[in-house]
Amino acid sequence: MSLEEEVFKIGKQLEKIVGEEGTMDSDGAVDLLKRLKDLPITLEVLQKTRIGMSVNTLRKKSENSDLQTQAKALIKSWKKLLPEKSGGKTEENGDRSKTPVSEKSSRSSSPAQSTKSSSSAPSTPQDNKAVTFPPPKVTGDSVRGKCREMIVNSLKVEVEFDQVMTPEDFAAACEECIFQEFKDTNAKYKQRVRSRVSNLRDAKNPLLKVKVLSGQITPEKFATMPTEEMASDEMKQLRQEIAKEGIREAQVAKNQGTETNLFKCGKCGKRKTTYTQLQTRSADEPMTTFVLCLDCGNRWKVCSFNNIYQ
Repeated sequence: MSLEEEVFKIGKQLEKIVGEEGTMDSDGAVDLLKRLKDLPITLEVLQKTRIGMSVNTLRKKSENSDLQTQAKALIKSWKKLLPEKSGGKTEENGDRSKTPVSEKSSRSSSPAQSTKSSSSAPSTPQDNKAVTFPPPKVTGDSVRGKCREMIVNSLKVEVEFDQVMTPEDFAAACEECIFQEFKDTNAKYKQRVRSRVSNLRDAKNPLLKVKVLSGQITPEKFATMPTEEMASDEMKQLRQEIAKEGIREAQVAKNQGTETNLFKCGKCGKRKTTYTQLQTRSADEPMTTFVLCLDCGNRWKVCSFNNIYQ
């Protein structure tokens, strides 16, 4: 079993423990946390398995102090895998300090450099791989800058969770994908941005913000995601029920009436039809016959049942 599969399996077990009604199996959860602590988990495994969210949910719902302490320590150790925001500035300052102005200035800058190097986390191949969003947070185009600002403001959250990227980074990457698709800040571009912002601000769908900032939904996918996919689980279920109800009504409408081959459809020429009769005129006049073709769905009415062929 690979590392990713093992972490994913442990995450499922933690979710099962959290979902249990009544007394939570704290001892079992503690054992699972200890197993996670011993595993060499990387940033890529955290992003793919979303184990951080499972551990954080367990910490919030558990009343066991020992379990909460271990969960906090585990989350804190995983946060160290995230790339530091000041990493770029530190490297830039380091490169500038390498340029020798004089031997004296070089010696005086050495303690400062060593202090910065010791305070920052060591760079690893995993950290370098995580920095995948080249678009700058600020753009010279006022329209694009305003759109990025709208996305950032719509990503404000009050709950605490493991964020893979900041709202500024996500907004820059998402807006860049939308701009590259339309190559202009035209009406379609603005409509796409407004659609993303509107769904992020939906108070009934708070999980959408969590999904994009935790890495479950990438900026590239979110930039082109249909409105139906961005909807909350409740809205998706409601739409499915409406669709099923529409299908049932269509089936009832299709199957109601008496089936007969006496009528010929003027649209497809078939005789597989059903008919119903209603008194739409005065009582001394014959009933009106409504006919439905079961092959093409064509409908028509016949005022006299004797005139049944068309």
